[in-house]
Amino acid sequence: VQLVESGGGLVQAGVSLRLSCAASGRTFSNYAVGWFRQAPGKEREFVAGINLSGDSTRYADSVKGRFTISRDNAKNTVYLQMSGLKPEDTAVYYCAARRFMIAVTPQYDYWGQGTLVTVSS
Repeated sequence: VQLVESGGGLVQAGVSLRLSCAASGRTFSNYAVGWFRQAPGKEREFVAGINLSGDSTRYADSVKGRFTISRDNAKNTVYLQMSGLKPEDTAVYYCAARRFMIAVTPQYDYWGQGTLVTVSS
């Protein structure tokens, strides 16, 4: 599976931004997808995950209620809708895919190259 993220950028605190993760190469609906982020000097952390069909999701406590993950298997794309952005959300955001089940640790088989989100105060 090849994954390509897009949608990052420089935004002000409080606004919304939507990231996309476009997949190709294998049957996308066989893979759970997770979004992770890595801020400078910090470890990569789980942000959100979605199961194969899109009817089960998980979120980090730090983004719960502000971020929404969704998927469109017909378009082989997963989205991360981010609202109420804060400066502490600044990071490189990665999407990742693994067979079947969501994982909150970086135990994913396929990774995108990342997209930078910078939130100014």
